[in-house]
Amino acid sequence: MPKNNTNVPDTLPLLRDRIDAIDTEIQALINERAQCAQKVADVKLSEQGDEAVVFYRPEREAQVLRRVMERNKGPLGNEEMAKIFRQVMSSCLALEKPMRIAFLGPEGTFTQQAAIKHFGRSIISAPMAAIDEVFREVESGAANYGVVPVENSTEGVVNHTLDSFRNSTLKICGEVELRIHHHLLVAPNVDAEKVTHIYSHQQSLAQCRAWLDRYWPHAERIAVNSNAEAAKMVADAAQNGTAIAAIAGDIASELYSLTKLSSNIEDHPDNTTRFLMIGHQDVLPSGKDKTSLLISAKNEPGALYKLLEPFQKHNVSMTRLETRPSLMSRWGYIFYIDFEGHADEVNSLAVIKDLEKRASEVKVLGSYPIAVL
Repeated sequence: MPKNNTNVPDTLPLLRDRIDAIDTEIQALINERAQCAQKVADVKLSEQGDEAVVFYRPEREAQVLRRVMERNKGPLGNEEMAKIFRQVMSSCLALEKPMRIAFLGPEGTFTQQAAIKHFGRSIISAPMAAIDEVFREVESGAANYGVVPVENSTEGVVNHTLDSFRNSTLKICGEVELRIHHHLLVAPNVDAEKVTHIYSHQQSLAQCRAWLDRYWPHAERIAVNSNAEAAKMVADAAQNGTAIAAIAGDIASELYSLTKLSSNIEDHPDNTTRFLMIGHQDVLPSGKDKTSLLISAKNEPGALYKLLEPFQKHNVSMTRLETRPSLMSRWGYIFYIDFEGHADEVNSLAVIKDLEKRASEVKVLGSYPIAVL
């Protein structure tokens, strides 16, 4: 990289010359990296064949991004630097084979934002109308991976996602956490005083309830299927001279060219949603992983204790426990459990083996890298 001559004082023209020289070197290195990615694709194809080859390796990408953050010395923050490399990796992977990613749509949802955060922008987006349609799209092979919400820090678990795993053969291949920021959006040049209706998804309206009560107590709140749909309604209404508002995120604001009347209006600033990446492959250990299980418990006294005891016995940390009706028997239940570690690790294998002796069914939904971004 070009060095600054410390004997020559910095001036604006000299600084700009240095930036231009650095940009040239960065561009050359990015293209060199892209050429290596193309060679990786050629090697995989020659060794594994077109049908069996897997271009996307979640564990490899997690390891790369962790190293990026570990060696970063600023002034850019670790996460910002990782985001830059995330997009470089996405562009390089697209040279090997562009990935089609199904997500809970329509265009402009937080789920699409999560897909972009995890896979980068060099993907083919495939919005689906419902969570079970995301599963079907991936199961059929029409999409390489799917992205579905699984839990929100204020609204709790997404039951439809958990239920979809019961009869699916898909694996969890990754996770991403997305800080949810809601904005009050209107069409450009709209008179805010004329807005009498605010549209959004019911969960977003709930997440902004206190703010709305304080600043827009007289506006009627109308729930629609998604924030993106609400944003589109605002844009369409403006063409007819109607002033309405929507609560939605950045991606919907950009997609429909809306103006932020107020930003970050969520009642809880730490409001975060966790999303799962689903696909067909088993993911190898990355060094910092999580495993998800689906367990059908026997209907007997102490059933829950018997499921929890192996985690303490083998020193494995459980991070989440959710319960859903089994639908197979009255008062029967299915447990969804997340724990730290990969299913192939010794302690994890011991836990799973003990659970198989105590439960009616144990299904490993997948082991995957803990979210880096």
